[in-house]
Amino acid sequence: MISILRRSLLVLLAALPLMGNAVAATSAHELVQDTTTRLLADLAANKEKYKQDPTDFYAALNNIVGPVVDAEGISKSIMTVKYSRKATPAQMQTFQENFKKGLFQFYGNALLEYNNQGITVDPAKDESGDRTSVNMTVKGSSGAVYPVQYTLEKINGEWKLRNVIINGINIGKLFRDQFADAMQRNGNNLDATINGWAGEVAKAKETTEKAAEKPAQ
Repeated sequence: MISILRRSLLVLLAALPLMGNAVAATSAHELVQDTTTRLLADLAANKEKYKQDPTDFYAALNNIVGPVVDAEGISKSIMTVKYSRKATPAQMQTFQENFKKGLFQFYGNALLEYNNQGITVDPAKDESGDRTSVNMTVKGSSGAVYPVQYTLEKINGEWKLRNVIINGINIGKLFRDQFADAMQRNGNNLDATINGWAGEVAKAKETTEKAAEKPAQ
């Protein structure tokens, strides 16, 4: 069984996108800080309801995550130019939806298991450009501290999530490698790879769980 300690790390992958309602925030750091506070309050109030009906929780995530995650940019990055330039608009749209759905299903469960072990947002970095990072730490029940780093880009004047690194695991790179591997296994069948993406997310989840077993020094 996945331990609460490991789940506390996985919660951060899904936590950042839940900043869709923070329209008043003016910086990436404020967006992350405000959202983390609001997320924990929402989980405290609704966790039991969400546990009884996880599909309702996934639907709530889907409604909130859209405005903040650069799903189009992330999808193209995962596919890389090699495959994205061959994809039709319909295939790209399907992959974007499957990408978000996979994250909600696998990492949404981690959110439901989070028991407020401790999350800290690091001081703000330079945000004068169009790209910045926001660091966070998760404190496990044993007292070990785990680093999480989010990469955000400013698109049309708004900060959007582009990548996350969990305890040294670069999720964007991991997904890119898995997409390329899946294309090889599927004989370069793009539809088969897109439709089977949930299984690739499951593999990524296993990798991040293993990384979470090794606390930062």
